[in-house]
Amino acid sequence: MIKNGHHDADDHQDEGGCSKSVRSLCSPEKRKRVVRLWCDGCYDMVHYGHSNQLRQAKAMGDYLIVGVHTDAEISKHKGPPVFTQEERYKMVRAIKWVDEIVEGAPYVTTLETLDQYNCDFCVHGDDITLTVDGKDTYEEVKRAGRYRECKRTQGVSTTDLVGRMLLMTKAHHSNIDNPDYQQHTDNFGKGPKGHSPWTGVSQFLQTSQKIIQFASGKEPQPGDTIIYVAGAFDLFHIGHVDFLEMVYKQAERPYVIVGLHFDQEVNRYKGKNYPIMNIHERTLSVLACRYVSEVVIGAPYAVGKDLLDHFKVDLVCHGKTEVFPDKDCSDPYAEPKERGIFKTIDSGNNLTTDDIVQRIIENRLQYEARNQMKEAKEIAVIEVMKKREQQQKTEAAAPAAH
Repeated sequence: MIKNGHHDADDHQDEGGCSKSVRSLCSPEKRKRVVRLWCDGCYDMVHYGHSNQLRQAKAMGDYLIVGVHTDAEISKHKGPPVFTQEERYKMVRAIKWVDEIVEGAPYVTTLETLDQYNCDFCVHGDDITLTVDGKDTYEEVKRAGRYRECKRTQGVSTTDLVGRMLLMTKAHHSNIDNPDYQQHTDNFGKGPKGHSPWTGVSQFLQTSQKIIQFASGKEPQPGDTIIYVAGAFDLFHIGHVDFLEMVYKQAERPYVIVGLHFDQEVNRYKGKNYPIMNIHERTLSVLACRYVSEVVIGAPYAVGKDLLDHFKVDLVCHGKTEVFPDKDCSDPYAEPKERGIFKTIDSGNNLTTDDIVQRIIENRLQYEARNQMKEAKEIAVIEVMKKREQQQKTEAAAPAAH
């Protein structure tokens, strides 16, 4: 897809070197129809890795439909999800590259499903998704040539996030090698007989290019209402989405700026091993939300005169959650309150990051068993792939020997 005069970095190319999404633009005829894409998945504990997959998928066509599985289907094939299906539907709807979602999509992707929603092809990451009996869920669409692949985002997985929540260290703040953190990866991302490149944990390395890909790049226009909110926005979840949607509805033409606090600042007022996600990860998570126009990385804790004047802020909003005082015990929202531009927003959703961690802790053993089972399945598939590859090499070498 051509955006702002350049090809998306993740566009896939055909044999002729032409991106699949712009193939028709390479031919004399202009494209006459909309290319419709299908993605599906559990989308449990939605993180920037999921968002990046959907961003890459959207870049391959025009209209992206995302199928989300039910709780019952996920429990049958993988184990219990952390979030309910209603929460997961809403989370996926809030990702800005998604045009439509299908609730209760089947776990195995079939040609019938693609045809039902008029989708040209299905897009999935370069990891393996297996059914309860170990079959590739995309086998049918692959055989029909209606499957496309995008790169998996390195350095994040639901497995890793669950581990961070259960392990009370702060090693993930700086992404450093730490014996405790390493032990968690051994427990959570590895099976007893090997290591899978998909379920395993690797470090996330932020780049300016990735931020550019996620950012809208739109400046506020005359007539826009500039709304500022600030916080940790840790483990970006449905509580955050409901809050930001309410903030977005405060104006006819909203331009929502989210100020994200540095890890050390969040740890000062939240304590324990918070934030679970470091500043770079939280930036991408928030930028993927359709209600957000811009992010301030490492925003000052106090919403002071300089910040308000610099961004020409019309309204400052905060949720019903507790406002922790600044280091000098002052109110961080004193300036916007004095100007009469502060507003408390009740989103009607009381879910917090603490609640999510609690859900994980309560189901710890189930998640550990789920991850180890997934790992074992993936390792078995890798072995089969290796044997098949070796067999093909042997067969290819046999005629040459005669």
